[in-house]
Amino acid sequence: MLEQVKTQTAQAMNALLSEANLTSGDLFVVGCSTSEVTGAHIGKAGSLEIAEAIFQGLMPALSAVGLHLAVQCCEHLNRALVVERQVALAKGFTIVAAVPHPTAGGAFAAFAWAQCSDPVLVESIQAQAGLDIGGTLIGMHLAPVAVPVRLETRQIGDAPILAAKTRPKLIGGARACYE
Repeated sequence: MLEQVKTQTAQAMNALLSEANLTSGDLFVVGCSTSEVTGAHIGKAGSLEIAEAIFQGLMPALSAVGLHLAVQCCEHLNRALVVERQVALAKGFTIVAAVPHPTAGGAFAAFAWAQCSDPVLVESIQAQAGLDIGGTLIGMHLAPVAVPVRLETRQIGDAPILAAKTRPKLIGGARACYE
């Protein structure tokens, strides 16, 4: 199952990145219920092994573009996000005091924390794109205007996935030109 999860994650990432038109330095948010990936109810069967497989599926694509990963914690940490300290400071994010672990923050956030060189939790972000694995509700961390991206890969393991990119707001009315 772990290899399948890694492959499905990589396929979803590559498809989303081909649609999202992101540039180096952009933020990419991931919310993930490893419980849902295994077929369990969200928050009931977290797995660091599943988290590792998903992380391995994500990172090559993110690194190739130069994107900053932000990993959303569960509601027990108010959906705070794991990021590298340098990203938080450069983007002016509010750093909060907590460390995710599998039962408060989630297995994926705990795993991501351990992979960072200098991790911090931040209160909120506005990412340019994201992947929601298992119904974790990442929308609060996407920049306006979020646009759904339909992927051929519809789930990772047993978890449904939703993908989104963002675009600038269209303003100006009937006489405005956007190109």
